[in-house]
Amino acid sequence: MTMPEKTQLPNKLYFKIGEVSKIAQLPTYVLRFWENEFSCIRPKRTSSGQRLYRRTDVETILKIRHLLHERKFTIEGARQFLSTPKNDKPAAASPLSIKELKDELESIRKLLEDS
Repeated sequence: MTMPEKTQLPNKLYFKIGEVSKIAQLPTYVLRFWENEFSCIRPKRTSSGQRLYRRTDVETILKIRHLLHERKFTIEGARQFLSTPKNDKPAAASPLSIKELKDELESIRKLLEDS
């Protein structure tokens, strides 16, 4: 997946919703909506109820924004994409040694000659 240029996040532990809005270039109501749609976004709340987003939340929001706006995923598609474990890739076949490759090519040649 081609990700957008890495947005430089300030070196902070927590971000207020206004800061996240500016970083992600999204209105605050979109961020609040995404909290309901994506379980991976869970900002902490202060005693006064103000949202405090962790750095990982902001990175996830940027990833969601990329999926929805640039890659044109639906919300459901983005949700599924984010919930898929990244190590589900099939294991690559081990490369053949030169001898194995030579033997395989010889057996193919033999099959072609017999036809």
